[in-house]
Amino acid sequence: MSSSIRAVTGTRVRLATQARREQLLRIGAGLFAARPYDEVWIEEVAELAAVSRGLLYHYFATKREFFAAVVEAEAERILAHTRTDPEQSIPEQIRVGLETYFDYLESHENGVRVLHRASIAADEGIRAIVERNLTEQQRRILARLNVKPDQAELVRLAVRGWLLFVITVCLDWLDNRTVSRDTLRDLCAAALIAILDGKLAD
Repeated sequence: MSSSIRAVTGTRVRLATQARREQLLRIGAGLFAARPYDEVWIEEVAELAAVSRGLLYHYFATKREFFAAVVEAEAERILAHTRTDPEQSIPEQIRVGLETYFDYLESHENGVRVLHRASIAADEGIRAIVERNLTEQQRRILARLNVKPDQAELVRLAVRGWLLFVITVCLDWLDNRTVSRDTLRDLCAAALIAILDGKLAD
């Protein structure tokens, strides 16, 4: 178990409702990122948070509900962290968007891994949370582009594919760090720019 998870154990501390909920979700993100869903016990979350199981179940009635809340919180957080300025040029928005995404990757590794794990979950409701997140990221990118009408559907498909590409290479990078962050950012940016080449209206 990581030191970041162990560090939350100890004497019980009274927290405000929202702070306690965020603490539980943070612990859950660490556990679900480290182990498969079936190997995480909700009683362990209570132990790590130094609260009773009854209090934990007051916030989340079931393990499935708890996992869904963890995934939802991470999905919302990543969207909040990756907004770009519509006044910037498209290449600048791509660069800044990727920079903020990489900032998120490095500060919320557990959250990124939880979202990835949720995307292949058997639970349709959990997968729907991830799908909404991807759809919103796709919508944001498309809203910034002035795409030629006859290229709209092709660009939509390409942008979705690019988002999945970015997620895949970034998860690999988190595990291996075989190239620099700047190199990977430039690779991702170049891939999207190449996709858009010749498909934007003047």
